[in-house]
Amino acid sequence: MKGIKKSLTEEYLYLDFSHQIEGCIFPLHTSVTLFLLSYCDCKIFKVCLVLTRESTDIPLLKNVLSPDIEIQIISRQELPPVVQNCCLPAVGESLDSFCRAGLAVVLRHIIQKSYEADPSKKEVLELLGFKKTCLKACAEVSQWTRLCELTIPSAIENFLKESSDQHPAIPAEILQLEEKLREPVRVHNDDKLRRQKLKQQQAAGAAPPLAKEKTESKVHRRETSEELDSSSKSLELKVAFSKLTVQEEPATTNREPPHIRKAKASDLPPLEHVFAEGLYFTLADIVLLPCIHHFLLIICKKLSEKLVEFPLLSAWYQRIQEVPRVKTAASQCGIHFLRLPELLTTSNEQHPNLNEVPGTEEQNDPSFIGGPRPTMTKLMEKGIEVMFSPHPCPTWTLDWNSLPAAVSPKEGKMSCDRALRKQQQLNNLVYLVTNQAKPGDRIVDFCSGGGHVGIVLAYMLPSCQITLIENKELSLIRAKKRSDELGLSNVWFIQANMEYFTGMFNIGVALHACGVATDMVIELCIKTRASFVTCPCCYGFIQNTSKFNFPKSEQFKKILSHKEHMILCRFADQTAVQLPPQRRLVGKQCMCLVDLDRARAAEERGYCVQVISMEPESCSPKNNVIVGVPI
Repeated sequence: MKGIKKSLTEEYLYLDFSHQIEGCIFPLHTSVTLFLLSYCDCKIFKVCLVLTRESTDIPLLKNVLSPDIEIQIISRQELPPVVQNCCLPAVGESLDSFCRAGLAVVLRHIIQKSYEADPSKKEVLELLGFKKTCLKACAEVSQWTRLCELTIPSAIENFLKESSDQHPAIPAEILQLEEKLREPVRVHNDDKLRRQKLKQQQAAGAAPPLAKEKTESKVHRRETSEELDSSSKSLELKVAFSKLTVQEEPATTNREPPHIRKAKASDLPPLEHVFAEGLYFTLADIVLLPCIHHFLLIICKKLSEKLVEFPLLSAWYQRIQEVPRVKTAASQCGIHFLRLPELLTTSNEQHPNLNEVPGTEEQNDPSFIGGPRPTMTKLMEKGIEVMFSPHPCPTWTLDWNSLPAAVSPKEGKMSCDRALRKQQQLNNLVYLVTNQAKPGDRIVDFCSGGGHVGIVLAYMLPSCQITLIENKELSLIRAKKRSDELGLSNVWFIQANMEYFTGMFNIGVALHACGVATDMVIELCIKTRASFVTCPCCYGFIQNTSKFNFPKSEQFKKILSHKEHMILCRFADQTAVQLPPQRRLVGKQCMCLVDLDRARAAEERGYCVQVISMEPESCSPKNNVIVGVPI
């Protein structure tokens, strides 16, 4: 077929399988992945279902799987070693050291590969959304990714398990999604679209649609939504489905009337949701459909009176069926759409002011005025002062000139000056890790980027197994290329958010892990009783999450409020070389106090922890290192 490219490497897609109920394959991550494969008509992966329970009734699978997908049943022990260290779903080449893990990462990879195999499938690539960022941010920092990728699938699974009860509780996550669909839509060109909507509304009020137009719309109502007469649809539907149409309507070049152009942004009508993320059909809709379908299945059977509580979710469920190929793909995966009664939506309720800027209230909070000194004084009065542990070997350095070129960061695209500073940073981390490592140890380089830390460690410690974990594909591919040039055989590469890594290890290391990523690294190390060597970064991005609340340690909690701790975090980012020396000094002190809180929290859980300053300090504005060893 013209335009189709054959993949050079054969990839395996590994999916968990525990059981299936009424066409629903558990876990729901597997149902979602199979649905995407069917929607993309993707046949370039060898699919392996990995049994999680011995009592699985395999023959029933034929009723809920697409006949076009060839599936192999394997046990967990048959997975490649690198995949055994990850949560499924995962993608990898047979016996290779590189794998991708986690629902969002795997789904995005399937979309990319489907498009590469057949570039004519532009609508498949459009699933990644504007700037191709749909579900790209990790669940720990993005509430939307967390809702779609983790909490809704998990909540629906629990809901289905409890559905044997007469009145199972409605998951809070479903209520959250209903509220999300009520929020006004923001898109990159929303001002233009909102002005078009204002013009449409004013025209409709002055001149209702002609009877002829209404009659014509009835004739086409049996067809898909994009074929309906434009006068019978909202602007949002027209814009949304034009993207899914083979022959798009030509863009209008007429200039808007003066009263429309001059209308204040606050007077413009908000855009309403057509799909989960706004106007356009994206990967988020693919993820949510199997989950919401099985939720509605139980609601209609056992709690039909509750359906009126979800008018927007019901409207979304019915609208998504009109997307080309969705019904076909769903039926191939055992999803047969329900016929829901028409519900009155509540889209006319007052929306929040679109011009309000999130976080304004916090920015104007008087407790943030006056800088960090009152907070620092408060800590000093309780005996907590800025204090670093001495560097164990400040003059130690690798002999970079004797190392192969692929080991050095100079081989990358960075400038010579930056490469020198990166070498100085690596001197610090490599010494602290090699000083602890023993033959046979497993060392994980979290947030590895292009592999600067991991590649050096793999070369210097050939008897240790090094794993690089990074959620940016291109960075990890560059690291793999460097490893291949060096002929390293003791390195694994995992493209995933770090919470999907489940393997055991002895030492965790992270260079400039951003914001709460440092705290996630420390938490994973503590859970496995591993040592950690972490260099934090982006203190200003620290925030409370589902897993962490700040301050972290009991000692700091007794002294500082959350807002006072946030003051320290904000000023800890003011260490750039362009700033005045006094401000940099205050920033360095705030960095130390934030990291002392992290150190105290680890000490409360059975660790001996030191906060050390890199040598030379000029190697980076973010030059703290937190070193922890289990007692």
